[in-house]
Amino acid sequence: MYYGPKKFDEPMTHARITLFAGHYGSGKTNLAVNYAIALKHLHPGSRVILADLDIVNPYFRSLDSADALECAGIEIIASQFANSNLEAPSMPGEAMILFDNKACCGVIDVGGDERGAYAVGRYSDYIREENVDALLVCNKYRPLSREPEQVLSIKNEIENAARIKFTGLVNNSNLGAQTTPEHIISSLRYINRVSELCGLPVIFTGAARGLADYLPGMTGLFCLDIHGKNEWRIN
Repeated sequence: MYYGPKKFDEPMTHARITLFAGHYGSGKTNLAVNYAIALKHLHPGSRVILADLDIVNPYFRSLDSADALECAGIEIIASQFANSNLEAPSMPGEAMILFDNKACCGVIDVGGDERGAYAVGRYSDYIREENVDALLVCNKYRPLSREPEQVLSIKNEIENAARIKFTGLVNNSNLGAQTTPEHIISSLRYINRVSELCGLPVIFTGAARGLADYLPGMTGLFCLDIHGKNEWRIN
């Protein structure tokens, strides 16, 4: 499987709502943006909404990619105070449209740790009743998630805070601009061990589009374009 916003070699399967969560620096926001764009390419006539519920990190957010999202025809829901210097932006009430409108496809970007996950807790009843893929984004090369056991701890913290259960894992191991194909290949043993510990399947591995061309034999590869005001500092 090799897919992304500009290329689909196999059908992309997905839930009506996909939630991305992970520790700070995992790359979940860029993943959420790319995933929303991929959904729009897959369903060009559908309404696709990206809800930025990350109230922990107000600087590197999906709103930084507003131009790319709007050009793709994707709606953005975020706090009116996002990208401001407000320390704790309020939750956007409009996020309820994701659960009320069964005809839309939704992507949710969740805060970077258990504090950010509390913001999702208010929607936990709706999430449990919906067709939702809740994906834990893992990055082997971040200081607090280098060991699979650390990821298990992060998973438990977010699940307890958000009152939801993850359904799968995303391997987004990268070192920003310094990432090589070898870095991604060497992360596979790590994510497989995380999968064993967490009892969750690995849904896909993310790789920048320029690297994906050097990984022709890798299955479950999702091509990423780098979006945002700072090209390689990805939340």
